[in-house]
Amino acid sequence: MPQIAQLAETWSSQIFWMLVFFGFIFFVIGRGMVPKVMATVEARDQQIAKDLAAAEAARAAANAEEEAWRVESNRQRAEAQAVVAKAKAEAAKASETRLAKANAKIEAKLAEAEAKIAEARSGALKEIEKVAAEAAGDIVTRVAGLSVDAKAANAAVKEALNG
Repeated sequence: MPQIAQLAETWSSQIFWMLVFFGFIFFVIGRGMVPKVMATVEARDQQIAKDLAAAEAARAAANAEEEAWRVESNRQRAEAQAVVAKAKAEAAKASETRLAKANAKIEAKLAEAEAKIAEARSGALKEIEKVAAEAAGDIVTRVAGLSVDAKAANAAVKEALNG
């Protein structure tokens, strides 16, 4: 076969050109392009690492800020609760004072009303005694035909009412 016979004659030339071609590819790609690509990959990795570090620092700062905000919020909430408790206590005290004043007024009016009732009762009892004494005197006069003196009729009525 002529093709196989031709190989033996051209093998050294093919190896030479193969070495030239692969050498050219090695130097152009291996020595020229690969370092640039690797440098780009390294720069990208460094940028990613920087971005991750910055993100972690930002997250840590945000967490610290959030914690500070929580502490401040809790402090303000506690202050607000203290103010509310103080206001409630003051309102209760003021309400208690007004209630005490109102109770004192009511007690005074009640005492005054009781005094008026006692006075009215006393007046009514005297009036009842007077009417009863007159009625008793009239009844004795009509029934027995005797004349009873007003003092005796009053004494008999008082004795009957008290006894």
